[in-house]
Formats: sequence, C-alpha cells, structure tokens
Amino acid sequence: MTSRILIIGAGFAGVWSALSAARLLDQAQRGDVRISVLAPQPQLRIRPRFYEADVHTLQAPLEALFDVVGVEFIPGTADSIDSAARQVGYRDADGQPRQLAYDRLILAAGSQVARPAVPGLAEHSFDVDQMESAVRLEQHLHGLASLPASPARNTVVVCGGGFTGIETATEMPPRLRAILGEGHARVVLIDRGASVGTALGAGITPAIVAASELAGVEWLTGTSVVAVDAGGVTLDNGEYIASKTVIWTAGVKASPLTAQVAGERDGFGRLRVDDHLKVIGQAHIYATGDVAWAAVDELGNHALMTCQHAIPMGRHSGNNAMADLLGQAPIAYRQPKYVTCLDLGDWGAAYSEGWTRELKLQGQEGKDLKRQINSVWIYPPAADRAQALAAADPLIPIVE
Repeated sequence: MTSRILIIGAGFAGVWSALSAARLLDQAQRGDVRISVLAPQPQLRIRPRFYEADVHTLQAPLEALFDVVGVEFIPGTADSIDSAARQVGYRDADGQPRQLAYDRLILAAGSQVARPAVPGLAEHSFDVDQMESAVRLEQHLHGLASLPASPARNTVVVCGGGFTGIETATEMPPRLRAILGEGHARVVLIDRGASVGTALGAGITPAIVAASELAGVEWLTGTSVVAVDAGGVTLDNGEYIASKTVIWTAGVKASPLTAQVAGERDGFGRLRVDDHLKVIGQAHIYATGDVAWAAVDELGNHALMTCQHAIPMGRHSGNNAMADLLGQAPIAYRQPKYVTCLDLGDWGAAYSEGWTRELKLQGQEGKDLKRQINSVWIYPPAADRAQALAAADPLIPIVE
C-alpha cells in the first residue's frame, strides 16, 4: 500500500521538505511513498526580496524541479486539518472543496503580516508581505505620477523599524525618484523603539544611521501609529503626517492553519516542535519554517521567521517525516550559527554574525554578499535530479 507525505505550502520550508523527503526515499530505493505538495501555485516566491521593484519577477517555477525528483504538486489552498482522521480540507484551483488523506503531514504554511486593530489600517495601508500585496504597492507607486504634486503624494510612511521596515524604507527613495523625479521623495519611518535600529541591536545601528542619512530616510522613534486614513497617519503624540502611501511592516504571525492543530504555541502562533520538528503531542504532524517554534541550539535560542532558518528546517522536516514512514532514525535539527545581512539601499548592506549581531561587513562589501544571497543562495536548485537531491541533505549547513 502506498503512503503519503503531504506538505502544505511551497515556500522555502515546503520546497526543501519535499526535496529532502525525496532524497531519503531515493536512498532507500523505495517507491511506496507519495510526496505531495499542496499550494496555490507551483512557484517559490522569493519573499525576502519583496521590498524591491519588479516584484512580479521574484519567483522561481517549481514544476520541472518537482517532476524530476518525483514530487506531486496539487494546486489548491488548505483550509482545515483533521488530525484524528488524517485529512486536509482544501479548495482546488476552481474553488471547489476537496479532501486529501495523509500518513504524515508537514505543515509549512508560512506566516503573514500581523495587522493590529488600528483604525483605518486595513483599508488604507499597503504591505510587502505577499507577492500580490507587494505588486499592489508597486502599481500604486507608479500611479502616483498621475497625481498633482503634494506633500501627501510625495511622502511614504513606513510603519515598523525592524528588518523589513528598514529594507523597505532605504530602498524606497530611489524607487520614488524614478517615478516622481528628483526633489519629490520623502520617506518617514515610524518605530516604537527608543532610537534608530533598536530592534536590530547596537552592532549594526551605525550602519543603519549612515544609510538612512544617505537615503534621506527620516526616523520618528518612540512613537506609533494610532490611526490611518486616506490622507495619512495619526501618531500617538497627536502629530499627523500627510501621505498617500502607508506601508505596514510591524510584525508577523504564523499561518492561521496552526489553530487547526492541537499543541502549544508561542506569541507568534507557531507550534512547538521537538528536536525532529514533530509537533509535540502529535504522532503524525510536523511543523517547519515560520509555523514552527523550534530550538536552534542548547542556549535557549529559537528559529526566526526567515528563510535562513526555513531552508534547513525544511531539509530536516522532510527527512524526518520520511524517516518516520521508512522506520529509520531521524536527524535532530540544530542551527547554532546565526547571521544577518540587512540591505540598506544605495549605501550598501550590513552583514553581522551571532545573536548579538556583531558587524562583519558593511557598505559595498555587504551589498555584494547580499546580492549573492538574494539572487543565488536562497533560490531552489536546478531541475537536475542528482543535484537537487544532494542539495537537500539535512546535514548541509546553510551558513559556513
């Protein structure tokens, strides 16, 4: 009888789960396990780059890759998980309700921007969280050129001074100038932190300050947005900033599908998993990537909701789900080395190492590394069976 590993999601964790499961099955020379990926489209969307222009190009097709390694792609959107019956409910490409049975489930459904109950936020703001919303922002930016010049037209407000907010803000001035011309670009970054770059630590703050000054990005720290309307934002100190373009980057949360699985969760909604990425309390369900609350070392650090962690987590979850079915020993997930590479627009980028984010490279050197990461390292392998399966080895470190 054929068993099935069902993977929900074709993001970084989902893709690498599928490849890793296929690798172990290939090594076992078995053909009695079906590996299925359920996702809306057969493409890996390069979400870490959605702050850039030409967003619609930032994806990698998966059909040929999945075909060559023997992974089945099922177009659809999951909406329910029945762990007792081992079934997933989903809507197919035509919107029709369907069911899929599984023997092992890998939940790799990712995360989404967290929108608090700020009046007007849902109606009047943009984000760079998903390709559709980032494309909507890009279309809006180009549409600004048809409006008469005004402070509101020329001003972009970025809400949130974390990684995404900083990359979005420092990339925005040249994008605006290309659309509106010189002298018509104002970018304001609003952050609750006490000072510039608080969320990313003291090690790379000087780089953030220098890049912001070069780009002309204004920081308003120690404050937050309390309302958004069609004309701008109101801050908690009563100040009003006129803006036709408000971009929300303040926080993310795990896919709501995590609520369909019984288990302990963290503040982001991620399911707590054991060392093998199996959801604690579940015999047949693994969680990986942004939906997994997973330890990366013995020091109390946990995976972040980034592709840096999602890729190796996918390699482990796919391997371990397949090992579970094949009766083989699983491999513990550990990723003790942590790095960051923060894009800072025309100034360059800042590369740091360690959880204290010790600055190692900056400026053009950092930018060269960032381009290598963004254009090569995080993309899936070519549709070559041997190459793809070799790349899915869970013992390959993503950072040397």
